[in-house]
Amino acid sequence: MVHATRRERIEMRVDADIKQLAERASAALGCASLTEFITSLIQDNAPRILQREASIKLTNAQFDNFTAICNDTERNPSTRIMEAAKRLDDEGF
Repeated sequence: MVHATRRERIEMRVDADIKQLAERASAALGCASLTEFITSLIQDNAPRILQREASIKLTNAQFDNFTAICNDTERNPSTRIMEAAKRLDDEGF
C-alpha cells in the first residue's frame, strides 16, 4: 500500500528579473518546473544551513578557556546564562 505524501504550498512573490533568473537556472539543470528547482535548492541547502547554525566552532584556546570556566566551582552562572540554559532544555537540547 502506497501512502500519498501530503503536499504543502509555499507562496512567494519575486521581481520579474529574479523569476527569469530562476527559470533559466531551472532549465539549465533540466528541472521540469520551478517547483522542482526550488525544492532541490531547499533540499540541498537547508540541511547545511541548519547544521552550520547548530554548531559552534572554537579554537583550542577558546575551548580550553570554556572548559576552565565550566570547571570553576567558585563561579556562579549569570541570570542570562541560566535563562539560556533553560530555553535549551525546554527545546530539547
